[in-house]
Amino acid sequence: MRRIIVIIALLASEMAVLAADGFATPKMYWADSSRTGVPYAKDPSVIKFGGRYLMYFSLPPAKDKSVPAGWAVGIAESRNLTEWKRIGELLPGQECDKKGLAAPAARVLNGKVHLFYQTYGNGPKDAICHAVSDDGIKFVRDVSNPVFHPAGGWTSGRAIDADVIEYGDRLLLFCATRDPGMKIQMLAVAAADRKSDFGRDSWKQICSDTVLKPELSWEKKCIEAPSALVRDGAIYLFYAGGYNNEPQQIGCAMSRDGVNWKRLFEEPLLANGKSGEWNASESGHPGVFVDDDGQTYLFYQGNSDKGRTWYLSWVKIGWKDGKPYVIGE
Repeated sequence: MRRIIVIIALLASEMAVLAADGFATPKMYWADSSRTGVPYAKDPSVIKFGGRYLMYFSLPPAKDKSVPAGWAVGIAESRNLTEWKRIGELLPGQECDKKGLAAPAARVLNGKVHLFYQTYGNGPKDAICHAVSDDGIKFVRDVSNPVFHPAGGWTSGRAIDADVIEYGDRLLLFCATRDPGMKIQMLAVAAADRKSDFGRDSWKQICSDTVLKPELSWEKKCIEAPSALVRDGAIYLFYAGGYNNEPQQIGCAMSRDGVNWKRLFEEPLLANGKSGEWNASESGHPGVFVDDDGQTYLFYQGNSDKGRTWYLSWVKIGWKDGKPYVIGE
């Protein structure tokens, strides 16, 4: 009998834990309650740096009035990608982000952590900023911030949800923008020389129109949160379709130049959960990460209460015939 009990206990330790209201949760189920007392973390971006994993994410305005007002970027560390500990914040610190900052994208370039993030609370005037760090925690902001926003009659000029990848001798910057009426969310792209300082003068818009806009029914009026990786010479772009909790879900497209994209699926690659599940309201804002062993992880945000709380999690991604798929638990 004791042997049976031990086996059951070992099996249980490998299963998802149960949340307070009884639904099953994934292996990673993490949020930060430090600012409001409520579990709340959004927009994950993960790197490996200095022998540990670092995750950058969006934090809501704090209840503590001594903390600068507005959204901020949180920093957490992990040794196993599952258990995380908050270790820092990037707070508003320039005129352009005095109302807040959010949606970070981290990349390790030339032995330093480069962080691309958006200003928050400025409507069509929100734009992408850049900062750099030697340790992944303390950042020096680019004096030219903001460094990019799209231009043209097709866009309001707004830029949020940045992601940056190395592709050839350039860096490509993807971001979300809106149409002049501020109703349709879609993607823009810019490029900078790999040897540049990634400041404002480095980035050049390389398409005079959107490179990806909502067309499928589940994408509704929004494509945002681009997150890219390069595999076998192609760019794979994971993106969020639908605004928060509509539900937002995750799709994937592929490109050879960063401008012309082909969707790989008609339906979401990662859908929201069923009623009663932890991510019933959405599975959104992807952040793709490739570990040293080549394993691909897709980090994302979810909740079951229409955004009262926000948790972060991941799924493993496998590859077959040039397409990604979600590996089951």
